[in-house]
Amino acid sequence: MSQANMTVAGTLWPASGVNSALRAAILVAAGTLALAVAAKVQVPFWPVPVTLQSLVVLALGAAYGWRLAGVTLVAYLLEGAAGLPVFAGGSGLAYMMGPTGGYLVGFLAAAMLVGYLAEKGADKRSITMFGAMLAGAAVIYVPGIAWLSGFTGLEKAVAVGFVPFLVGDALKAALAAAIFPAIWSLLRR
Repeated sequence: MSQANMTVAGTLWPASGVNSALRAAILVAAGTLALAVAAKVQVPFWPVPVTLQSLVVLALGAAYGWRLAGVTLVAYLLEGAAGLPVFAGGSGLAYMMGPTGGYLVGFLAAAMLVGYLAEKGADKRSITMFGAMLAGAAVIYVPGIAWLSGFTGLEKAVAVGFVPFLVGDALKAALAAAIFPAIWSLLRR
């Protein structure tokens, strides 16, 4: 079984021959749509809104694997850079250079990390999926806080761009830790 087939998407819809490019295009479009919708489900918070984006970013990584998740996130970032309203609070390059720009970069790295870990089997057991999701969240925070600190200072960046999100990220990780192993259990039947 190829690495791509070791993901949920690869198992449900294996890439083969002529259909692989069409399959990838459909999955990328579905992924960017899910990200755009998740960005709009938000609780206003400054300077970083609370959204479902990080959950969808990490879930796409787990479901798609690192390559397809990476392509999906690059497409999402390009859509936003082109001015499509896919981000939580704006669009275009100016928005991407604003306070949340580092988190957007972190999304790409996190989706690829979780995708890589899923391809290695982390999504098949609750404890390893929980760890993969927490690792993915950490990867989002590193560039996010670093970039945000340029606007607010490091202490405030940590206080407003990290601490308030810890409980939510733990809950999202727990949710994924329950869902992905359950999906694999169903697929094995």
